[in-house]
Amino acid sequence: MKLAQYVINAFTDRPFGGNPAAVCLLESWLPDETLQAIAAQNNLSETAFLPLETSDGARRLRWFTPTTEVDLCGHATLASAWALLYERGLSDEVLRFDTLSGRLEVARTEEGLRLDFPSRPPAPAAPPPGLLEALGGAPLEVVAARSVLVRYGAAAEVRALTPDLAAIEALDLFGVIVTAPGDGTEAPCDFASRFFAPSQGVPEDPVCGSAHCTLTPYWAARLNQERLMARHLSDRGGWIRCELRGDRVWLTGRAVTWSEGLVTI
Repeated sequence: MKLAQYVINAFTDRPFGGNPAAVCLLESWLPDETLQAIAAQNNLSETAFLPLETSDGARRLRWFTPTTEVDLCGHATLASAWALLYERGLSDEVLRFDTLSGRLEVARTEEGLRLDFPSRPPAPAAPPPGLLEALGGAPLEVVAARSVLVRYGAAAEVRALTPDLAAIEALDLFGVIVTAPGDGTEAPCDFASRFFAPSQGVPEDPVCGSAHCTLTPYWAARLNQERLMARHLSDRGGWIRCELRGDRVWLTGRAVTWSEGLVTI
C-alpha cells in the first residue's frame, strides 16, 4: 500500500523555518498501531492523518507524535489544510475537520490560513515540585490549563533557557509553555514563547499552535487587547497572528511545503 504524504513547515514563510508536520492522506482508516508506527517512522513532532473525502461536509483529522495520539495540534492542522488547498488544489474557502477537540475550521484569509480553535484559558496553579529548577531562569508567574504556563520578564530570557528535559519528562505534565512579553531584543511582537513536551515524545516543539489556545487568552487579559502577534523562539522560529473570540481563538499563519512523496507500508 502506498499513501501520499507531504511534509509542510507551518507558521512560517521560510523553507527552513516553522514547525514541520507530516500530512498523510488515507483512502480508509488504518489500525491505530499502524498510524502510530508511521508517526514514529516520520519522527516529527506531529503526523496528521486524514482522508481526502468528506463525510457530512467535514473530514476526520487525527494527530500523532512519535509516541502518542494528542487531542489538539495547531501546526499539523495548518499543514493539513495547506496540503489540501495548495498541493491537492481544493477550492474550498473553509475546510472543516472533526477531531478529538470537536469541529475545527480553517479559512483562507489575506494573511494566511486562519484556524478556529477552542480557547483554553489558564488558571492559577502551584508549580510541580522541581519544574522551576528544571527550567532555570527567574520565573515570575505559574498558571496552567492542559499545559503549565510559566511567565518570564523578557523574551531574551525565554530564548536563553536551557531546560533539563529529562527532569521535565519525569513530571506528570502534558507540556510546559514558557513565555514573556515582546521587547526590543526580538523582532516586534506582543509576546514570545517556547514549548516543551518530552513526555509526549516532543522535547521542544519548533512552533506549538495549540499552546496559543492558552497563550492567547492569557496575554489578551494581561495586555487588554484581543488581537496579538506572537513569536515562537525555537531555533527554527515562527509567527502566529492570534485573536481572542469569546470561547474561541483564531490562529493565523502561513506554511511552506518542504517535500511530497509516498509512504509504503
